[in-house]
Amino acid sequence: MKKVFAVILVVLILAGCAADQSVSPEPESALDDGGVIEIEEQYFVAQANQITSNRERYLGRTIRFEGMSATTYWDDEPFLIVYRNTYGCCGPDGIIGFEVALNDIEPFPDNTWVEVTGVLEEFDIFGGHAQILIVNATSIVEMPSRGLEFVY
Repeated sequence: MKKVFAVILVVLILAGCAADQSVSPEPESALDDGGVIEIEEQYFVAQANQITSNRERYLGRTIRFEGMSATTYWDDEPFLIVYRNTYGCCGPDGIIGFEVALNDIEPFPDNTWVEVTGVLEEFDIFGGHAQILIVNATSIVEMPSRGLEFVY
């Protein structure tokens, strides 16, 4: 069941309604001094869609973003899904974000607001017949205050 949730999440992320990217900055415009791509709150949907739509430009790059956490498992390995709510195909029923490889970091309770920093990579699913994007975490920090849970 948890694998089904993970696959559904990936489909929702990839099929989510894209914001008008012509008025939002490319993720590179949000670089901090360390070369980390910051996914900004006001452009979260546009930047996440830009990254997933142009994965070859961002693979191997370090990204940082915030969102709500939910733990899922793939072949008994825990992953953290860090996401925000957004519009989906049927109204305000979508989510957008990334799966996060924990790398021996303890998962947070579901719905904890976290900041993730990590390297964007591909993860093979279905015996290598498909790949999803994951963030290979170098840091996951619980944040003292929540950002916008619903973005558009």
